[in-house]
Amino acid sequence: MANAHSALATVDQEKIVRASDVLFQAWKDNKQVFVIGNGGSASNATHFAADLSKTILVGENKGIRALPLSDNIPLVSAWVNDQGWGELYTGQLKTYFQAGDIVVAFSVHGGSGSEKAGAWSQNLLKAVQYAKDNGGTTIAFSGFDGGPLATLADIPIVVPIKSTPHVEGLHAVLFHSIVFGIIEKIAEHTKAKEQGISLRQ
Repeated sequence: MANAHSALATVDQEKIVRASDVLFQAWKDNKQVFVIGNGGSASNATHFAADLSKTILVGENKGIRALPLSDNIPLVSAWVNDQGWGELYTGQLKTYFQAGDIVVAFSVHGGSGSEKAGAWSQNLLKAVQYAKDNGGTTIAFSGFDGGPLATLADIPIVVPIKSTPHVEGLHAVLFHSIVFGIIEKIAEHTKAKEQGISLRQ
């Protein structure tokens, strides 16, 4: 566990702040946030999307329009059946994504390594590249050395520890930190608005 604490302490906090700022701006601008991941990281993607939609609520404010792209089983199985696993997320983004939207990707290895199905998490890399090519902002949570995903994303958040369960668990710690950072920003924004003060963001 000491290694996990050490890894968490080395995460770039400036990236956490930037992620909170970008997602808060998405809240202000009513942009959509698409959250993606495979395996255990799909669970983190779903959890984060739920928190962005519900947990950030302050008073009568709205949530962020966050959508996890691995949750619709009929749609996921149709994409995989017809177009292959590699197009799962990009295919959905082609329907939903608009300029100014955000893609958040979770991946333990960040798209490095391979298994029987081929190179890991290439569908995540394709989706992040699609978002960048179409006027979006990308945030990536990864572990180990960050992998290609950390190089590709606009805001890479890397947990530098070589343990899948620790990376997945610490990703949850970090995205909860981001969520509560957004809550603070919304509360400050709401208070200033009520007092007739214009905040520069």
